[in-house]
Amino acid sequence: MTRTKAVHNSLPVEVQHSALLQLLGNSLVLSHTTPYMSCKDILNLATTSRAFHYLIHHTPQVFRRLDLGSVKTAQFEIGGIDRGGESWRNAQVDENVTEDDFYSGPLRGIFSNLRRHDILRHVQILILDGLSVTAELVHNVLVDPAFSVRILSIRQVNNLNERMLRAALQYACRDSRPEGTPRLKGLYVFGPKDSDPDQAPSTQTMYASVAAAFKAQGRDPCSNNESEAWYVRRGAQCSRVIDPEWASTFVACNGIIAFDAILCTGPRHLNSSAWGSVNTTALNAADSQNGPPTKVPHYAVATHSVDGCAGCGSAPEGWTVWGEIAQTKQRDQHDRRDSRSTSAEIGRYPLLAPPPRHSINPAAAMCPAGQSVQTRISSLSASKHPKAKFIPRCSDCLEQRYCRGCHRWWCEACYIPAQEEAAKRVSKPVPYAISPGSSDTSDPILKVLYGFCARGGCWFVHWGLLAVGY
Repeated sequence: MTRTKAVHNSLPVEVQHSALLQLLGNSLVLSHTTPYMSCKDILNLATTSRAFHYLIHHTPQVFRRLDLGSVKTAQFEIGGIDRGGESWRNAQVDENVTEDDFYSGPLRGIFSNLRRHDILRHVQILILDGLSVTAELVHNVLVDPAFSVRILSIRQVNNLNERMLRAALQYACRDSRPEGTPRLKGLYVFGPKDSDPDQAPSTQTMYASVAAAFKAQGRDPCSNNESEAWYVRRGAQCSRVIDPEWASTFVACNGIIAFDAILCTGPRHLNSSAWGSVNTTALNAADSQNGPPTKVPHYAVATHSVDGCAGCGSAPEGWTVWGEIAQTKQRDQHDRRDSRSTSAEIGRYPLLAPPPRHSINPAAAMCPAGQSVQTRISSLSASKHPKAKFIPRCSDCLEQRYCRGCHRWWCEACYIPAQEEAAKRVSKPVPYAISPGSSDTSDPILKVLYGFCARGGCWFVHWGLLAVGY
């Protein structure tokens, strides 16, 4: 084996390049290899010979997935304090420059070079995580015919005006939009950018330690930070606060553009299939007696993924199950597909990180691990593989009914939060004849206190840790 390796290394460089060139000359091999290479590595390969240069620059699949997060020229490295205007003079800007031109200058320069080399039109998965991205730049990606981006990732970017971004998305998804627009079908914006695999995992939080002691259904969603979002990892799914105004944008883009978050399906929202099926009057009365009344909006972005109710095992609106609906299209008066054609998957299922490498189909970005991208096939093969499902809820719908320790919760049909007189009777939980972690839900008085199970072990562990100064 060593002798064979030595003989191979002794071959002329031209022969070695020829073997690699023949391998990558297969378009299938090339399209499955380049998504795992950085832009720098791909361009370095193109400089090794004229044959590689021609192969790289004349094969559309090479730059179908473009990640600019690690490109040095794409970085915006101007600090918050510009010492004497030095940065402005180095950039050779004048009084006519706009804020957007300044903050998006590095990326616009890269896009200009890509357009000049006829590469930009082949980019269909664009990743700009951690860079300086403005709302006007995203607007250009949406409406400029020079772009063919189907999936865009702008997680943890800088200088992004989210209000203007929401306006651009709503305009792109208007009913009077041109046929076939927008080309964009998936937008990653809420989650954290993909971490470096060489980095050490983050330290577990105090709540993860509590959940480790009281696992739900044999799974520890808190401590497993690398588990799949929504379908496997329970609890909060977003690492940052989401502006409530995003809910109206989700409604406008429903069926057109998918996001890495979805709308809450609780029965107190208009989009819920269970809207009107629960006694909202009693729920509102309980809220008003337990503190300042919370006005539940018509639409809200889901921030948590939970299992079935600890009482009934489900929820009034049911589960969100991957593969239970298929694609639908709208037709005009001449039975032709019109610009309002939508996909039933888009808006119902969230995009999952990381962005796909080999497919531009938004269903591939939404498909959970172990499931089929084709939803109809996924439904037919449900007997072979367990269904991937979850229940998306917003913080308002989980108020006073969700435990942050073990992630158990009680739905609106099974439990109305204890009113003031009941809360006085259980001002401090006492050790009932129920063991910590018990699933007994027969007592309707108080189940959640200060965000933890009032009758389970989570409350005692939480306050015990605080007592010892944890």
